[in-house]
Amino acid sequence: MENKVPIVPVVSSFSGLTMPVICMGTASYPPVDAGTLKSAIVEAIRAGYRHFDTAFIYGSEQPLGAAIAEALNIGLIKSRNELFITSKLWCTYAEPDLVIPAIKMSLENLQLEYLDLYLIHWPLKFSKEVSRLPVPKEEVSVIDIKSVWSAMEECQLLGLTKAIGVSNFSSRKLEEILSFAKIPPAVNQVEMNPLWQQKELNEYCKAKGIHVSAHSPLGSKGTLWGDNRIFDCHALKEIAEAKGKTIAQRWQICLRWVYEQGASVIAKSFNKKRMEENLEIFDWSLSVEELEKIRGLPQCKFNSIGTFIEPSAELEAQL
Repeated sequence: MENKVPIVPVVSSFSGLTMPVICMGTASYPPVDAGTLKSAIVEAIRAGYRHFDTAFIYGSEQPLGAAIAEALNIGLIKSRNELFITSKLWCTYAEPDLVIPAIKMSLENLQLEYLDLYLIHWPLKFSKEVSRLPVPKEEVSVIDIKSVWSAMEECQLLGLTKAIGVSNFSSRKLEEILSFAKIPPAVNQVEMNPLWQQKELNEYCKAKGIHVSAHSPLGSKGTLWGDNRIFDCHALKEIAEAKGKTIAQRWQICLRWVYEQGASVIAKSFNKKRMEENLEIFDWSLSVEELEKIRGLPQCKFNSIGTFIEPSAELEAQL
């Protein structure tokens, strides 16, 4: 199956990297069973997806690895090299001596020899395995970013990943990394959608040559931290109708908007028809007036860190 997704160059001063601009996310809440997830990923590859986002904490690495093996076996792809695979370092392993064992564990789960991109999932360290949410604040601390980033660089130098980056990092935390990094972050994966546009962070990343990858482009509807604000947004409904999209298809407006900001987008659906529709955003564009209407929408963050950890003003002040 021909890949339908455009490839975007991701600037890195250490090595070149290209990645498909639409990625299939594999996180799910509530979790789906491994068989359902594997089948959905195989169908996504059949539809033309070539970029997949996973993480140790999602529990989706093994199903993704099994789907890749099946896609190779039935001839949907000829080589693993046709795919771009992103995974993440979980907070429990955010210590310098645990980074390499953690990426090797992810590679074993995925049945792969290397990742294309490995990210620090959050700028946080958990003192032990998470047994409940929110995580008790006494078990959470800000990571020693200099030593952990050095271990991330070692992952790339060892060939365990082609590139390294971060997720959910502020411009302040990025500035800290850039002050000492030998290999700068290639990507910052953050929440980004019409109701949380991340204008300043996006501009900062562009200026520093860090590609922004957008998770939660639809506001994480159906999760602990999301709600229906995007789906209920009157302005987005109007734009969808003007584009000849059904009300049910207005998520395409959000995906296209992210794409027009120069970011790649992580879209998650296990529905075959929806997966195909998520790829149908490249033969039309938003008008200047429509972009201006979106630019003026009230802003509200969905994926609040407060969902995951107990409130701590001292901790949040360091992020």
